[in-house]
Amino acid sequence: MSSSELLSRQNLTGLLDSVDTFIFDCDGVIWKGDNLIQGVSQTLDFLRSKGKNLVFVTNNSFKSRAQYAQKFQFLGISVSPDEIFSSSFAAAMYLKLNNFPPQNKVYVIGGDGILEELRLAGFTAFGGPEDSNKTVDLKQNIFFEHDKSVGAVVVGIDPNINYYKLQYGTLCVRENPGCLFIATNRDAVGHMTAWQEWPGAGCMVAAMCGSTQKEPIVVGKPSTFMMAFLLTKFNVSVSKMCMVGDRLDTDILFGQNAGCKTLLVLSGCTTQSALQDPSNNIHPDYYTNKISDMLDLLDT
Repeated sequence: MSSSELLSRQNLTGLLDSVDTFIFDCDGVIWKGDNLIQGVSQTLDFLRSKGKNLVFVTNNSFKSRAQYAQKFQFLGISVSPDEIFSSSFAAAMYLKLNNFPPQNKVYVIGGDGILEELRLAGFTAFGGPEDSNKTVDLKQNIFFEHDKSVGAVVVGIDPNINYYKLQYGTLCVRENPGCLFIATNRDAVGHMTAWQEWPGAGCMVAAMCGSTQKEPIVVGKPSTFMMAFLLTKFNVSVSKMCMVGDRLDTDILFGQNAGCKTLLVLSGCTTQSALQDPSNNIHPDYYTNKISDMLDLLDT
């Protein structure tokens, strides 16, 4: 049985008093596909009115921070790019903070979001959507050329993954000395649309693991890399932060690995039965149906 507390008026009051910064996952918490989850806008306005810092951390690497800010705006929520931390941004920051040589290139299996964040960080990146229609003709004497100056391969969610991309990335990782293999995340599935879960970046990463026989550097949740970056940027103690998410193995584990409070919402991937299943060993501090329950509880 889960040791997590169902969110109530009493423990919510204590949570609000003890937390300065709320970190929100996006898919399954703020929205599903392009549909805003009920009551989200009012809840975020309420937390801002209480002086809380709001941070949005998503493992979905398909968009850049600027593109996510546009999505928030489209859904009627005002969020600045500085409040958004996507795994596409995390990949770029990992290379920057680890002094990736600027003369080296980055090959991307993923979307425009990764390419944009890498280029904003000053790196030369290629691949991604521009390789989506490329094919490989497996003739007997074919020799596949690849750029020897590629020093990192970044893999994220890619609905257009193909054999060409896998071969290019595999050759770089296996044959270019010191080439890094970076995964934005290893999520098995994600809410790519409002009504269904779809294969996540974990599928693309697993394909590269299989062909390279190497494990990647993971920069998204539950890796602590992004949390360390957040703590530096906002200068907030982990004890004053609360991670709010819909996944146990990414969002909640991310918060627990860092030592901050955790709140699971059941509006996305995780069901109450999965939370309370005896085989589950990841227990958030609190759980509730959706983030707008905060408002409902305080109104009662």
